[in-house]
Amino acid sequence: MRIHVIGSLLFAAGMLFLPAPSSAQFRASVTIAPPALLVAEQPVCPGDGYLWTPGYWGWDDAYYWVPGDWVMPPEVGYLWTPGYWGWGGDAFMFNEGYWGTSVGFYGGIDYGFGYFGRGYEGGRWNNGRFFYNSTLNNVNRNSMHNVYDTRVNGSSGNRISYNGGNGGINARANSQEEAAAHSRHIAPVSAQTERAESARNEPRQRFSANHGAPPGSAGARSASAVHPKDLPALEHAASPNTGNAKMDRKYQQQQDKLAARQNQDRQKLQQQQDRQHQQFATRQSNAARNQQQEQRHQQQTQQMQQRHSQQTQQMSQRQSGGGESRGGGESRGGGGGGGGHR
Repeated sequence: MRIHVIGSLLFAAGMLFLPAPSSAQFRASVTIAPPALLVAEQPVCPGDGYLWTPGYWGWDDAYYWVPGDWVMPPEVGYLWTPGYWGWGGDAFMFNEGYWGTSVGFYGGIDYGFGYFGRGYEGGRWNNGRFFYNSTLNNVNRNSMHNVYDTRVNGSSGNRISYNGGNGGINARANSQEEAAAHSRHIAPVSAQTERAESARNEPRQRFSANHGAPPGSAGARSASAVHPKDLPALEHAASPNTGNAKMDRKYQQQQDKLAARQNQDRQKLQQQQDRQHQQFATRQSNAARNQQQEQRHQQQTQQMQQRHSQQTQQMSQRQSGGGESRGGGESRGGGGGGGGHR
C-alpha cells in the first residue's frame, strides 16, 4: 500500500516524511472511510487549566482509536482545534490538530463536549484563567469554582467522523476559521503525542479487533452494534391501555406483528452477513478488506436500527392518536399502516 505522510503527529517510524504545508496532513492512499466516532463518557477534569481534547481515529495500516483526554495547554489563553479526516479527491487525509488563540476549522465534525462542528462551547479564558461550562464538561464543582452554566443545543447527534466524500460532513471553513488557520500555532504537546503512540501500539484499540468499542478509552462504548446478533433484544412496548378492551387487543396484535417482522429483519441481515464472512474466509482477504466489510456491516446494522426505531415510533404515535378519539382514531390508525412502508 502506498502511503504518504505530511507533518505527522500520529505516526513515526518506517514512513516517508515530506515538507509540511501550512496545515499538517496525513495522507493514505486508501478509500476506506474512518469508522463512526465512539460515544464516550468524559472522565472528571483533573484540575484547573486542563482542556478537553476529543478522541479520534488514527491510521497505521488500519484504523485505531485514540481516546480523548484532559490536557494542559502549552500557553495560557490557547485553545485546541481538533484534527479531522477529510476526503482529498482520491484518498482520505488526516488534518492534524493544533493549539492557538482561537479555534479553527475541524471539518464540521461533532466530537461532543463542546466541540459541535464549529468553535468550542465547553469553556473560555478570562483574565488568564480557564472557566468551564459545567453543562458540557465533567467538573467537580466542590473543588473547582471557575465554572458557569450555559446550555447549548449545538450537537447534531451524528457520529460521522470525516469531512467530504461519500457520506461525509458537508462543511467548509468560514472566514474566522480561515484566519485561525493562518495564525500562530503550537503543535500537539508531548502528552498528546504519547497518548497517540500508546494507542497505536495497543492491538485492542484497532477497529479490526474491537469493532468500535476498544478498552481504555475513557469509558468509550459503541453506540451501535456491528452485526444484528450483537444487538440487545427488542424492547417490548407497553401494553395498550385505552380503556377499550377491543381496541387494546387490536393494538397489541399490531405491536406483536411489528416485533415479529423486525426480528425477521434481524435474522435475514445476520444470515446475509454470515454468508459474506464465509466468502471472505475462503478468499483469505487481507486485513484492510476485512475491515472495509465490517464497516459496511456496521452501516447496514445502523440503518436497520434506525428504520426499526422509526417504525416503532410511528406505531406509537398512531396508537396514541387512535386512543384519544372514537371513529376518527380508528381511521388514523388504519390509514397509518401504509405510512409504515415509507
